[in-house]
Amino acid sequence: MSSHYNVPVEVETFYIAAQSDPAAERYVFAYTITIRNLTSDTLKLLRRYWLITDANGKETEVSGDGVVGEQPELAPGSSYRYTSGAVLETPVGTMQGHYEMITANKEAVTAAIPLFRLAMPNILN
Repeated sequence: MSSHYNVPVEVETFYIAAQSDPAAERYVFAYTITIRNLTSDTLKLLRRYWLITDANGKETEVSGDGVVGEQPELAPGSSYRYTSGAVLETPVGTMQGHYEMITANKEAVTAAIPLFRLAMPNILN
């Protein structure tokens, strides 16, 4: 992992009440990710890895190519934003992970996705 690469990841989360069914232990969340390329290299996002943990401690790992069906390229100073979702069995959970990227010179770059919380509104004080 190259520490001199500055690729911050910002997250906004939303609870989707219309698609959720608490009686069936189905809680649907959306999250919007903004990846900023603060480096002097063009970066291509190749793969993603997520660790999703619900309030029961159940962990789900998700990995795959790209994000939302794309492998975006981020020019220096640009950002890429997308929205995706997760379904939990509990009204609260967390997600964290990383993106695997590559520079034009084929140097591997890992962008960490900081731990963030998914929560139904008003469930937490």
